[in-house]
Amino acid sequence: MRLGSGTFATCCVAIEVLGIAVFLRGFFPAPVRSSARAVHGAEPPAPEPSAGASSNWTTLPSPLFSKVVIVLIDALRDDFVFGSKGVKFMPYTTYLVEKGASHSFVAEAKPPTVTMPRIKALMTGSLPGFVDVVRNLNSPALLEDSVIRQAKTAGKRIIFYGDETWVKLFPKHFVEYDGTTSFFVSDYTEVDNNVTRHLDKVLKRGDWDMLILHYLGLDHIGHISGPNSPLIGHKLSEMDSVLMKIHTSLQSKERETPLPNLLVLCGDHGMSETGSHGASSMEEVNTPLILISSAFERKPGDIRHPKHVQQTDVAATLAIALGLPIPKDSVGSLLFPVVEGRPMREQLRFLHLNTVQLSKLLQENVPSYEKDPGFEQFKMSERLHGNWIRLYLEEKHSEVLFNLGSKVLRQYLAALKTLSLSLSTQVAQYDMYSMMVGTVVVLEVLTLLLLSVPQALHRKAELEVPLSSPGFSLLFYLVILVLSAVHVIVCTSAESSCYFCGLSWLAAGGVMVLASALLCVVVSVLTNILVGGNASRKNPVHPSSRWSELDLLILLGTAGHVLSLGASSFVEEEHQTWYFLVNTLCLALSQETYRNCFLGDDSEPPCGLRVEQGLDGATAAWQDGPACDALERDKGHRSPSASQGLRGHEKWMVLASPWLILACCRLLRSLNQTGVQWAHRPDLGHWLTSSDHKAELSVLAAISLLVVFVLVQRGCSSVSKAALALGLLGVYCYRAAIGSVRFPWRPDSKDISKGIIEARFVYVFVLGILFTGTKDLLKSQVIATDFQLKTVGLWEIHSGLVLLAALLFRPHNLPVLAFSLLIQTLMTKFIWKPLRHDAAEITVMHYWFGQAFFYFQGNSNNIATVDISAGFVGLDTYVEIPAVLLTAFGTYAGPVLWASHLVHFLSSETRSSSALSHACFCYALICSIPVSTYIVLVTSLRYHLFIWSVFSPKLLYEGMHLLITAAVCVFFTAMDQTRLTQS
Repeated sequence: MRLGSGTFATCCVAIEVLGIAVFLRGFFPAPVRSSARAVHGAEPPAPEPSAGASSNWTTLPSPLFSKVVIVLIDALRDDFVFGSKGVKFMPYTTYLVEKGASHSFVAEAKPPTVTMPRIKALMTGSLPGFVDVVRNLNSPALLEDSVIRQAKTAGKRIIFYGDETWVKLFPKHFVEYDGTTSFFVSDYTEVDNNVTRHLDKVLKRGDWDMLILHYLGLDHIGHISGPNSPLIGHKLSEMDSVLMKIHTSLQSKERETPLPNLLVLCGDHGMSETGSHGASSMEEVNTPLILISSAFERKPGDIRHPKHVQQTDVAATLAIALGLPIPKDSVGSLLFPVVEGRPMREQLRFLHLNTVQLSKLLQENVPSYEKDPGFEQFKMSERLHGNWIRLYLEEKHSEVLFNLGSKVLRQYLAALKTLSLSLSTQVAQYDMYSMMVGTVVVLEVLTLLLLSVPQALHRKAELEVPLSSPGFSLLFYLVILVLSAVHVIVCTSAESSCYFCGLSWLAAGGVMVLASALLCVVVSVLTNILVGGNASRKNPVHPSSRWSELDLLILLGTAGHVLSLGASSFVEEEHQTWYFLVNTLCLALSQETYRNCFLGDDSEPPCGLRVEQGLDGATAAWQDGPACDALERDKGHRSPSASQGLRGHEKWMVLASPWLILACCRLLRSLNQTGVQWAHRPDLGHWLTSSDHKAELSVLAAISLLVVFVLVQRGCSSVSKAALALGLLGVYCYRAAIGSVRFPWRPDSKDISKGIIEARFVYVFVLGILFTGTKDLLKSQVIATDFQLKTVGLWEIHSGLVLLAALLFRPHNLPVLAFSLLIQTLMTKFIWKPLRHDAAEITVMHYWFGQAFFYFQGNSNNIATVDISAGFVGLDTYVEIPAVLLTAFGTYAGPVLWASHLVHFLSSETRSSSALSHACFCYALICSIPVSTYIVLVTSLRYHLFIWSVFSPKLLYEGMHLLITAAVCVFFTAMDQTRLTQS
């Protein structure tokens, strides 16, 4: 079967996306789980240990508190309460921490630090996996055992107000609730007012046992303007007044209840210095946890410093406080200061129940649990506890009894710490079978792409895919039989759950058929190459082929980047790799321009990576293939290098362009510090976004938008030019409406809104420009001779994407967009046209610059750098599909804009019918190499110390990047089919 290079590459990338999806589903595991499911919650509690005498305590201890109120403030960092901001904006909370009846902790939230996994950790005590980052957008019902489930089973009445994620996780658990939309980050006032408005009436009532309040405004302010925004202080003061109202009300009601009440103030996660969250920096994982109750009275001069604990400890503590069983999947330990005021027997009983629960979880998830140090400590503690019970029943008051009890306490606390640590390290249960299936599919695709390079980059841009030979059929059926047998054996013998085994036979069979076909195609292509290679060695065509310096740079740069992915430091600081490659590319281009302008280029064109010798239609080939003959025949009437015909200022612009691009890249590096090691250091972006420099930011944003218009309008029709001008004006008006920038005539305006009307005004022009460009493309298909119409259509689509990016980018990032367009203009006019680079080299250069601009935006391989506020520009409520698409485009705007520019450049600057096919194939290949290599690396490094904090987020980014690449290749192929139709 004969396919064009572009179509073949698009199909390969689509199959690769499928393989990556299967791999990701197997790689991101489910945490350790108890085999006793929550529906079997009637299991009796473990009896008190005994040594010779029978124990008379076989029931759960009574509750310690009458009512429990949980105030969860989203994105509440520990320094917002325990630092200078807390002293200034939260005086009542600071008083309770320093002198009141409270216990304070710094609770560490494990990555991923996003809301839904953190709620699961707080209520179940388990460690959610990274797959919950995806589920966070649409939370399914939580089936695991939790404090909420246990409380409902015990007949307790629970009321909830706040983030609707709780309602999705715990449906039918609340007797009363009012959920607020969690993802509409432009709202930081009404989203909290909708919670607070219920407080007065619910605090007066006494018909509830548990009240949960989840405030979202602080998190939304962080996403909009960062942790240093003046809005942060106002929000903290608001939360302090809410806390005071709840605390004073609970205190006044305690006279009517036999037990004290408990108020819990906590955060689900923190906030990075850019206002986002999701990764593992100190600002994102450290959250305050304050337990307030009259039972925690302290003596004068009793100073209690916040202790560091795990966020998973909250579930066990709440269960003990409410007299409930500890959730079965909890890996947390009881916060001992909560019960240290109780009698010794009760303290030991609480600790024993906690260690029994952890030891059962350890037995069900660790085969060699008997050798675990925590289990050994637990058994020793239980024996000592039994001796203490025997002594207690004989003699209730003695110094020996107290000393033995203190020893048992210390032993239990040590066992709890060790058991919790052991379970936390066992959180990863990889689905190796699904991972292997995905890896095989991805590697088969990569192998096929590599083997197809000589044919795909041939001047005809076509290749033969062997699918009909008898040998192919025999091998195909044999491989299917083998894979089916392996599938049956693995699925019938696997002890743990396997995603691929859980698929229907139709779906699993389809994947096996696909893997078999890919293997057979690879074998057939390899056989043809070996047979053809023997013939070519007997009759050499072009024995002296060579590679250019730029080809070697591309090869070495790609290989170096792929190898760097095996080191955690290089993954964290990957932006440095791309900055280095782009700078080296500029130096290589400078050397090439000097050589062409002053020395000429009389050397023989290489037969290496060259696809087309210039974009004017001359042809070349891959290495020493048959097309080198055509090159030899065409060598006599090749057109000279265009750089030799330049005169005056044009020649000097060619020479200066690489250095101007280097200067632009250096300026952009100073705009956003990214990565991990230097992300905390001040940069130009921090300086511009501070409230003291709003005037400078406004001027810079206006200049950037003006530069964008000047650079983009040159290729648009008159109607699109007007739409672009109005759209860019609307972008500035939108940023002024939300308070990011100012109008010159209203420097002190306080009329801050959500900017919904202004943003929708811009969307109208974005859609109008995209519609005009699409219409021109469709018209160019009908009018085959109107080549100019297609060029204008492609540029208008590029212009529409630029306008959309300008709307989604934060104001301090608008220079990134302006510099991106400026570099594209310089490269087009003064490098690619004069030097006549071929389609493959131009594609790689576009890809490299697209990757560099991904990091120039401030992105990194940490989830925290994803600007989710871009997904809610112009929306007055949360709509999932537009929010996801806008967030994805805002994040990958750099690669997408460079890819759209590549399509326009190759379509407008070359008459070769194979340029787009070659570009699509090269784009697919250069994206597939790092993805394929990286999944092999993370499989081998799955037990690495930084697998969840460094390598896993990067894996999610690579999967998303491959999906974006598939969409780009589809666009390439569509434009290539248009060209073929016209020809």
